[in-house]
Amino acid sequence: MHISKQNESEDGCDGANTTTNSTHSSNEDNSAETQHLSAGRANLVNNVQNNHNGADTPSAGLHTNHVGAITSPLPPPQSAAIVQVPLASIHSLHPQLDLKLNNRFMLMPLNDQIRELQTVLRDKATSRGDFKFYADRLIRLVVEEGLNQLPIERVEVMTPTGHSYPGIRYLKGNCGVSIVRSGESMEQGLRDCCRSIRIGKILIESDENNQARVLYTKFPRDIEHRRVLVLYPIMSTGLAVVESIKVLLRHGVKEDNMILLNLFSSPRACKMINGLFPRIFVLTSDINPVCPNHFGQRYFGTD
Repeated sequence: MHISKQNESEDGCDGANTTTNSTHSSNEDNSAETQHLSAGRANLVNNVQNNHNGADTPSAGLHTNHVGAITSPLPPPQSAAIVQVPLASIHSLHPQLDLKLNNRFMLMPLNDQIRELQTVLRDKATSRGDFKFYADRLIRLVVEEGLNQLPIERVEVMTPTGHSYPGIRYLKGNCGVSIVRSGESMEQGLRDCCRSIRIGKILIESDENNQARVLYTKFPRDIEHRRVLVLYPIMSTGLAVVESIKVLLRHGVKEDNMILLNLFSSPRACKMINGLFPRIFVLTSDINPVCPNHFGQRYFGTD
């Protein structure tokens, strides 16, 4: 009788090789199974070739199930192109808010990563070290998305292998302005993306009647000719942002050249900013009636 040794399973779950006895009948079964697998491979090759030829391609991206397994073949390779993916609309992600905002107000598409970061930042049990770490991660995501709104120019560069590459480059003339103090938490995230960018500051004080008052400003000299990334993580009432925008307007900055980067915003603040300054581009990661107003204190450790 012939003794055969069965190979270890691919995923390594068995933990050891298995030894079995094989007979002529098992050889016949193995032969039939081999023919079945060969036919399956042939069908798979045909499907891939059909997709490569453009036949019955389901979509331009991968399809995954709820556990992330690929359920359709890869699409055929396409020529390189610059594609701007639109952000999610406010109403599609928050239909219960009934916000009537224009297309200059964008909400980042919600995914598991962003939702987890928001959850950690809202959790009162989060330590100060974890709070700062996860806040910096969310800030970086918002800043990276905000940079997509800056103007670009097309350039052609030479690769180390001697090939030309058609690419893009941001136009010069950008700067940041943080609304002190919580806005300073976003400065490092902006510098991590734009190392030499200039960052100005605005200090706003709110009294017991929620009236905002400007105490201090410091801007680049030619700020009226720049695109300005306004940094402010929490918009609960929106009053501080409104006063800051008014200051920038008085310094000659156009609404079209302002990009407000925000982490958490209330519906009230959204409506106010969008109603008073419809030409300003606003990007936020969350719109919720309850804002984490403790953000600045916990980030800087003064709570």
